[in-house]
Formats: sequence, C-alpha cells, structure tokens
Amino acid sequence: MKKLALALAATAAFAGQAIAADMPARITKAPVVAPVAVASWTGCYVGGGGGYGLWYQENTGYIDGPPRTQFTDTYSNGGKGWFGTVQGGCDYQFSTGPWGVVVGAFADYDFADINGRRNDIIRGAVGNEKLSSQWAVGGRVGVLITPNLLSYLSGGYAEAKFDRTNWTNAFGPPFNVANGLYTDGATFKGWFIGSGYEYALSFLPGLYWKTEYRAAHFDRQTQPTLIVANGLRIGESYDSEK
Repeated sequence: MKKLALALAATAAFAGQAIAADMPARITKAPVVAPVAVASWTGCYVGGGGGYGLWYQENTGYIDGPPRTQFTDTYSNGGKGWFGTVQGGCDYQFSTGPWGVVVGAFADYDFADINGRRNDIIRGAVGNEKLSSQWAVGGRVGVLITPNLLSYLSGGYAEAKFDRTNWTNAFGPPFNVANGLYTDGATFKGWFIGSGYEYALSFLPGLYWKTEYRAAHFDRQTQPTLIVANGLRIGESYDSEK
C-alpha cells in the first residue's frame, strides 16, 4: 500500500471581547477543523486486478530444407480473452512548481486465458493457440492532474508464454481429428509501452484505483512442427512475430 500523508488544516479565529462594568469578558472558541487527507505518491505498493486482452501475430511458413525455403505468404491470426494480474513497485513524487511529477519502477505478472485459432497452411490443419502468462518489468513517469489523480506513461521489458498447439485436420478426412503433430510452446521476448491514470481513493485511504492500456511487441521466433509420438521435426516450420 502506498503511504498516506495527513495534512492538518488549522484555522485561527479572533473573537471580539465585549467588556462592561462588572461583566466578565466573553470568549468565542475557534471552530474545530477536521483533518484533510492528501495523497502522497512516494512509497511502495502491491496490487492486483484484471482485464481483457488481445494478441495478434504474423506467420510465414517454410520448408526446412536445406536450404530453408519460404512456402507460404505471410498471414495473420489472433486471440482474445481475460487475464488477472499482480503487481508491485515503488514511486517517488517531485514538486515542480504548480505540478507534481511522479516517477517509479514496477514489475507485474499476468495469469492469462487469451485464446485464438491458428492455421497450418502447409498441411491444412488448425489448432488452438493460447497466451497463458506474461510478465513485465519497467518504469513510469506521470503528472498529477490533481493531488489525487495521476496521468502517466509506462514502458519496459516483457515476456509472453504461449502454450503448445496440437494440430487437427481441417481440410481433409478425417476432419477435426488430431493428426499426430504439434507446435511446442514458446516464450516470446520484447518490449511494451503503456499509458493510464491512477486515482487515490479519498474515502479509502491507502487504496488506489488504476486503469492502464498497454501494447507489447515480441521478437520473431522460428517454431518447427513436431511429431507427437517422438518429438522429432517433420521438416516444416513457421516464423511467428507477435
């Protein structure tokens, strides 16, 4: 949880005294002012949440050879689904004239169920492709629109884990039956950028609400098609970029 700073607003009121013969002075007390909570963005935190995700990739098929020869045009496919996330990090707040600037570092991990349908054009097969997890580490910098509202940009390094794809026949009999081939799961490495806002909840001191949009790009990988029975390559592969 982030630290919470309490600022006490004290009001001094001066009461006039009415003095008359044989009468004591009358003193009026200054009104009591309730403490006002002001968010401090300096500190460390942990958090959790969830959201909706999409992935998109481009695939190019090759006959491995030698020499390795392109066999298909580049085509695309994608997936969509839900994810849950846990995060931890630290921020530091600077005061720069009328604005407050917040910089920080963080790391997060997503448990994902983001699924799509992938085609093996070479063999006329289809299979389910699932993004099952992703993690990222990076930093952010933002400006306080109000003392409790932060608008920020983020960026850093990310890795995404895609599970094994088992292929089934799509264009030839027996249809929708496993053909004994698969593409192994792989971890894709890359970078991300994001933007969002975070709001300090005044009615729940110490709690913050954050919404962020993030886009990641992962490096191209070569994924061979393998035989289920023995794990050997069959001489075809796909270059995939996400």
